[in-house]
Amino acid sequence: METLRERLVSAAFGAGWTLVCRLPEPMARALFMAGADVAWRRQGAGVQVLEGNLTRVCGTSPAGSGTQDSDGTSVDGKELRMLSRDVLRSYARYYLEAFRMQAIPAERIATGMHINFPNADLTLEYLKNGRGVIYALPHMGDFEQAGRWVIGYGAGSFTTVAERLKPESVFRRFLDFRRGLGMEVLATTGGPHPFGVMAQRLRAGKLVCLVADRDLSDSGIEVDFFGEKALLPAGPAALAVQTGAALMPVACWFVGESEWGAHIYDEIPIPADGSRKEKVAAMTQALAAVFEQAIREHPEDWHMLQKVFVSDLDPDRLARSRDRKGSGIAGNGNSGNANGDNRGDENS
Repeated sequence: METLRERLVSAAFGAGWTLVCRLPEPMARALFMAGADVAWRRQGAGVQVLEGNLTRVCGTSPAGSGTQDSDGTSVDGKELRMLSRDVLRSYARYYLEAFRMQAIPAERIATGMHINFPNADLTLEYLKNGRGVIYALPHMGDFEQAGRWVIGYGAGSFTTVAERLKPESVFRRFLDFRRGLGMEVLATTGGPHPFGVMAQRLRAGKLVCLVADRDLSDSGIEVDFFGEKALLPAGPAALAVQTGAALMPVACWFVGESEWGAHIYDEIPIPADGSRKEKVAAMTQALAAVFEQAIREHPEDWHMLQKVFVSDLDPDRLARSRDRKGSGIAGNGNSGNANGDNRGDENS
C-alpha cells in the first residue's frame, strides 16, 4: 500500500504528464524555472550533495572560501551557488521536456539537435553490419530527447535499464513514457536479468544505452574522477568485453531555450592484454575520463544530486563494493537510476 507521500508524488507526476503539455510552453517553462529556484533557495539535502559534487568539478569550497580550479582560476562560494542554481534550472528543463515530449514535433527534435554526425553515422554503420553498440552517458541534459533523436535518425529502437523505484505508479508512468518513444526498458528487478538480455541484444547487432556515472550496485569500479576516487558501474565495459560491442561514450546538454547538444565520442577499445576484470576496470577508467571532460565543458547540465565520490559514500556500502571487487566483477548492467536511471528519486 502506498504511503501518503507516495500518493502525492504519484499525483504530481500524473498531473505533469496530463496538464503540462496542455499549457503554453512559455508559461510551463516559467513555472518550472520558478520551482527550480524555490528548490535552490531551500538548499535541501539534494542541493547540498550537488554543490559538493560541483566543488570537485570547479575546485571550490562549498563553505565559500575561494580556492583555485585546475586552471588556476579563482572560484568562490557565490559562483558555486550560481552554478548550482543553473543546474537546478537545467534539471527542471529536463522534467519539463519529459512531460511535454509528446507535444514536441519530430521536426523540432531533428532540426534542434547539434551533434557530431560522423560518429552518429558510424553507429548506424555498426548496427547495419551486425555489431552492437553501447552508448554510455552521464546524467547530463535530456537523454530522452537524445534517445528520440537517435531512434528517428535511424537506430529504430534501443534497449535501456530503469531502476524500479517507489511509488510503483510513477515507475510505471516512466516505463510507459519511454516505451512510447521506442525504447525497450528493462527493470533492474522483477524480471529477466538485465545484463543477460542486453548481451543478447548486442550480439544481435542492436543499440544499448546506459546512464553510467553513478553506481547503484555493490559491484562498482573505483576510478579516478575529478582528482578523487568515485564508483562507476561495471556494466557498460563488461557488456563490451563479453559481446565485442562498441562502447561509445555520449554526453548531452542544452543549447539555448529550445535546442539540444550531444557528442558521441570515439569508441573505447577493449584492451588486448589482461584478465576480463582488468579490461573492464581499464575501460571504465577511460569512460570516467571522457565523462570528466564532458562535465567540465557543460557543468551546468550535470544533474548529479546524489553521492558519487568515495569520500562521500556510506563506509559499509563501500566495504561491500571492495569485498566484491576482490571476488570478481558482477557485470549486472546497472548503470544509473533511469535509462539506467529514473530521476524521480532525487531530492532537491
